[in-house]
Amino acid sequence: MTDFEAVDALLAAVGPEAELPAPEERVRLREAARLSKAQVAKALGVSPTTLGAWEAGREPSGEPRNRYAYLLDGLREKLTPEPATEPEPEAVPETEPGPASEPAAHATVDDDVAELPVPEPCVLCGRPARYQVAGFAQHLTPEDCDRAAAPAVGASQAKTPAVGAPEGKTPVAGAPEAKTPVAGTREAKAPTRRAFQDPAPTPVGLIEDAVHRALAEHEGDADAATAALVRTAIPDAMALLDACRKGARYEVVAHPPLPAILRKKTSRGADEIWEARPKWTRDALPPGPHEITALDINGAYLSALKTHLPLGALEHHTGGTHDRRRAGLHLITPPEWEHEDRLPNPLGARDEPGPFWVTEPTLRLLLRLSSPAYGLCDPPVVHESFTSGATENLLEKFRNALRDARAAAVEAEDDVTLEYVKAMYSKFVATMGESNYNRELYRPDWMHIIRSQAFANLWMKAYKAHGAGLTVVRAMGTDELHVIGDWRKVFPEGRGVTEVKVKDVYTAREAR
Repeated sequence: MTDFEAVDALLAAVGPEAELPAPEERVRLREAARLSKAQVAKALGVSPTTLGAWEAGREPSGEPRNRYAYLLDGLREKLTPEPATEPEPEAVPETEPGPASEPAAHATVDDDVAELPVPEPCVLCGRPARYQVAGFAQHLTPEDCDRAAAPAVGASQAKTPAVGAPEGKTPVAGAPEAKTPVAGTREAKAPTRRAFQDPAPTPVGLIEDAVHRALAEHEGDADAATAALVRTAIPDAMALLDACRKGARYEVVAHPPLPAILRKKTSRGADEIWEARPKWTRDALPPGPHEITALDINGAYLSALKTHLPLGALEHHTGGTHDRRRAGLHLITPPEWEHEDRLPNPLGARDEPGPFWVTEPTLRLLLRLSSPAYGLCDPPVVHESFTSGATENLLEKFRNALRDARAAAVEAEDDVTLEYVKAMYSKFVATMGESNYNRELYRPDWMHIIRSQAFANLWMKAYKAHGAGLTVVRAMGTDELHVIGDWRKVFPEGRGVTEVKVKDVYTAREAR
C-alpha cells in the first residue's frame, strides 16, 4: 500500500457514522418483524444483552453500528406496506365467526406466532384459526376457541359442523348437540396457549447444543470442534450469563464509574490493586528422603465465582471498619506473618513496605486468620475503602450451569465439552477488565476479586493439609499444592470441582 492509499483508507474510516432510529423505534421494528432478541443478536454477532442495551439507548459504534443500521433500514423497508392497485377481499370462510378472526385484546403475539394467509383448522378445537404457533394452526386463547365454536349470528346451523363431528359431516336433525365444555367441569381443561412447543433450553442445554453444532459443522472432528468452541467462548459465556440472569433483581452488565486505583497507569502497565498470589516453597524439609505429591486443584476459577461481589458503583469510605454486608477494595497495612517456615503468607510474596490496596477476599482471609479461632496473626489495619452493597450469589446460577456441564462431561469422558466449559469460565474472568475481547462487561474490580478468591481458596487448602498433619511443601497460583503424607485422607481424589488430581509424584531430600 502506498502512502496515499494508506491516507485514503484512513480518511474512509473517518466518515460519518450510520444513523440509527430512536431506541423505541428500534424495539418497534424488531417486534413488528416478530424477531426475537436472540435472532437479531446472532445475526449481528453480539449477545442478546448487548442488543438489549442498544434498544435501551446505548449507541454502538464502528462496524457493529453499520450492521445494526443496515438491519433496521431493511426492516423498515419490508414493514412499510406498498399501496395495492386493487384491494382484494380477505378470504374468510363463511363459517368463520367475526369476533374470532382477531386475537383477544389481552393476547400477546410472540416470536413463535405467525399469521396464516388462509385460516386452517385449530389443533385444539378444529375450527378455522388465523394464526399458527410453533408451526401448528391454533387460536391464541381459550376464549378464541369458545367464540369459534359458537355459531355466527344469522348463520345456518346446518352449515357449521359440530365439534367432534367427522370431517365433511353435519349433525343429523334431532341428534343431540355436541356440548361445549363448561368452565369448572373436567371437560373444561383450558388448552395450553403454546401447544406442541419445545421447552426453552436450560443453561446446561445451551452448552450441549453449542457442542453438538460444532461437532456437526466439523463432521465429528473433536480437535476442530474444540478449537472453534474455544474461539467463541467469551460471547458464549456472556450469552449463558444472560440466560442465567433472567428474572434476576440486579443488573450484571453495567459500567459504573470506577475509582482511579482501578485504572492502568500505562497501556501495558497495571493498576494499584495487589492480588495475593501464592508463590511459596518451604525453606527446608525434615531429614531423610520424602515422596512429594503435587496436587492439581480442579476448577479453581469456577469455584471462585462464588465470592462477595459489589453490586453497584464503589463508594469511598474512611474510618477503618469493615462492613461484611459490603465488598470492594481496601487500603491496608498488613500484619506480620511469622509462619513462613510451614505456611505461605496469605498476601503472597510482596517486598514493598507500607500500605497497599487489596480486594475483599484477601481482607476477609486476613480477618479470619486474626480471629481467636485461628490466632495466626494480628488484624490488618484498614485505612480506607471503596465498597458497595454485595452478594455472594450474584453469579451462582451461572457457576452452577458451568459446574453441571463440566460434571456431565467428566462422567461421559467428553473432552470437547470439558475444554469448552474451561475456556468459558477462565476467559470470562480474564476479560472483565480492560479487554478488547469482552466489551459487554467492564468490571476490573470483579476480576481482581474473583482471582483473589481463587488464591484464598488455595491458601485454605494448604492450611487444611497442615492441620491434618501433612507437610506443605509448595503452593503456587490458584491450583497447585505440593504435600508430604497421606493426602487422600484429607482431599477426595477425582476430576470433580470439589476433588483434586495428582499432577506429579517425586522424591526429594529438600524442597525444589
